[in-house]
Amino acid sequence: MKPSTKSPGFILSAIALAVTALAGCNNNQAANNSVATSSDSGAKHAQHKQLPWDFAGMTDLQNVTLTAAGARVINTNIDGDGDGEQKLAIDLHSKEHKSAGFSFIPDTPWDWSQEGKFAFAIDIENPSSASVHLYVSAKDAEGQSHNRSFVVPGNSSDTYFMALNDPDLSIETGIRSNPNNWETEFTPMIWRYGTKQIDLSQVKSIEFDVRGVPEDKHLIVDNLRLIKPQKLDPNYLVGLVDEFGQNDKLEFTNKIDTVEQLQALNAKEQSAFTHEVPQGRSKFNGWANGPKLAATGYFRTEKYQGKWTMVDPEGYLFFSNGIANVRMSNTSTITGYDFDSQFIKQRAPGDFTPEDSIGLNRAPKAAWPSRHVSSELRANMFTWLPSVDEPLAEHFGYRREVHTGVVDKGETYSFYSANLARKYASNDPKVFMTKWRDTTVDRMLDWGFTSFGNWIDPSFYQLNRIPYFANGWIIGDYKTVSSGNDYWSPLPDPFDPVFKQRAMVTATKIAQEVQNNPWCVGVFIDNEKSWGQEGSIEGQYGIVIHTLEVDAKDSPTKAQFVAYLKNKYSDIAGLNGKWNTKVRTWDDVATGITLTKFNDPIIEDLSAMLSLYAEKYFAVVHDAVEQTMPNHMYMGARFADWGMTDEIRNAAAKYADVVGYNYYKEAITEQAWSFLAQIDKPSIIGEFHNGALDSGLLNPGLIHGASQADRGKKYQEYINSVIDNPYFVGAHWFQYIDSPLTGRAYDGENYNVGFVSVTDTPYQPLVDAAKAVNAHIYTRRFGDAQPK
Repeated sequence: MKPSTKSPGFILSAIALAVTALAGCNNNQAANNSVATSSDSGAKHAQHKQLPWDFAGMTDLQNVTLTAAGARVINTNIDGDGDGEQKLAIDLHSKEHKSAGFSFIPDTPWDWSQEGKFAFAIDIENPSSASVHLYVSAKDAEGQSHNRSFVVPGNSSDTYFMALNDPDLSIETGIRSNPNNWETEFTPMIWRYGTKQIDLSQVKSIEFDVRGVPEDKHLIVDNLRLIKPQKLDPNYLVGLVDEFGQNDKLEFTNKIDTVEQLQALNAKEQSAFTHEVPQGRSKFNGWANGPKLAATGYFRTEKYQGKWTMVDPEGYLFFSNGIANVRMSNTSTITGYDFDSQFIKQRAPGDFTPEDSIGLNRAPKAAWPSRHVSSELRANMFTWLPSVDEPLAEHFGYRREVHTGVVDKGETYSFYSANLARKYASNDPKVFMTKWRDTTVDRMLDWGFTSFGNWIDPSFYQLNRIPYFANGWIIGDYKTVSSGNDYWSPLPDPFDPVFKQRAMVTATKIAQEVQNNPWCVGVFIDNEKSWGQEGSIEGQYGIVIHTLEVDAKDSPTKAQFVAYLKNKYSDIAGLNGKWNTKVRTWDDVATGITLTKFNDPIIEDLSAMLSLYAEKYFAVVHDAVEQTMPNHMYMGARFADWGMTDEIRNAAAKYADVVGYNYYKEAITEQAWSFLAQIDKPSIIGEFHNGALDSGLLNPGLIHGASQADRGKKYQEYINSVIDNPYFVGAHWFQYIDSPLTGRAYDGENYNVGFVSVTDTPYQPLVDAAKAVNAHIYTRRFGDAQPK
């Protein structure tokens, strides 16, 4: 096999596997699990030309595991003389399956513990025009998983690498995915989640897959190997951010260099706005050219010609396509500075807004003299920050707590807010925020969106120009339960009377903000709670399993579970007989029991108790919304696909007017969404997105596009799949503004997922793609439906 054309600067290491580790060789010489090294890739190839990693002389694929996929060895010689390279062609049958993939699994785990600094690398070709977003996992024998993802552009060939022993893996930076510290032409895979430092002495597998894809994918892979860096950049985290909050180390389209450039772009954009809803739309962006149903003066739902739909206040069919998270609260990033805590106003017990959703929350002037560096690593990322007493310092803020990061609290800065002040030539929030709001609505109408999504700044609520969704969180000093995977926070105990009180506080606050406004479509309460995940008993029923372990005296939900079991089983012997347990008394059940083995009766009861819990939660929230906002729809809690089960979905469907889902894949496919037919309830996508690295940001987001143009293509594929589904009544893109380059303050998200950049500059390919979809949103959804 020929060496990679991108090999300069590296010492390449071929993985000498067992003869059948990837596939059979055409000789009988056994290989071992060591790593053969060479400073010259050409010489190395001459020494090991028949090693399995180059797929030469393959006779079978017994150690290449395929999932919903097919594979074959191909010869790349175009003359057909048989002298070309042999590579592995893989066909991923992703159109008909939730996921499809391929894995490389040795007979015994690889021992890479003595390799020093290194990465796993693979050559991948994509012969089709559509990009392929791949997830990759390196797993050790203990079950730890190192997870990344990357995109293979259409009609491309490249080498992709995953650093497995690298100093960067031991540094907490407060950024979801750090800059690449390898000086190389190879393309790094983006860090996602899991264990950064797995046990390299027993690497069990390297696994690749695609998920939630509406079409089959085709790839050609070759040359699996370990690579070592000739040089690592010691300053990869230094001087990263310029004065506009952009990547100072890269050039990219629409990069802003001067304030004058920013203002000129704004003047051009403002001159093109019509300030009106698109033709064919009603006042509320419903389908004025379509059927007119009963008008109630507020938004509602109805099944029309076999499809669920919203109906606007005037009676027109309405599909909610909009952008979520239009607010300042997630635009700030941790600066690496802090103040004496005595000057910082701490959270009050009655607060109803989470820390990450409040405004900038600037530190008081009395705190300024105590300002000090709390993280040199963070502070050194910025080439510029204003002094605390100059005008642009108004865009500093403060976070009293963070979810993840290098510091647990500290000063923040919003480059986006500062850029608005520059753009509109005023540092007065009353001026630049008013202009920002007006421009944002003008954009939504010009781009053809029918509404906003969730998490809209309440200052938009009374503008009466475009429909919106109100939102709130039920937080407070109520008791909680655990699913065992409480990613954002533990779950509320809905049987605790304090939870009901806090639900009413939240709903009352939202009602005060909405003011019974008919432009409010509905209300989202809470978000992405860790309800449980299907796939294992422990995952699906974690709430019940963990709650059964606690004392009923401390847990109202546990008390309800005990009451359920007592009501179903006449005595403890009846419970033991069905569960095959040896619990002595009901008092023991109340005090706490631990389940490690499960049979069908236990699973049946776990399901019933999970439903009992979930129905109470949704009933309490529904009643609070109904009492305070009877004219507005309750939109549910927006389920993450990693945090929902049948029981939870069914409970939400029983009480919510519309059930919300956050779904980060490439499209809505039948394989993943067949449950909608059983629920038969109007549903909405609360979040989806994609991003690309040609933005100057370090992380594309949860779904990777190959470019800004590819972002637009993927946007259209996703939103059209929602429009075509009879159960969905809308979809909301997350989010309006890119994440900060150095990560949002609360949890380090640093994604290129905005319709606009940190300089408030629109990504035109994405905008154009949205315009094209929105121009035909109703005719695609409802076809030839005629006005009544």
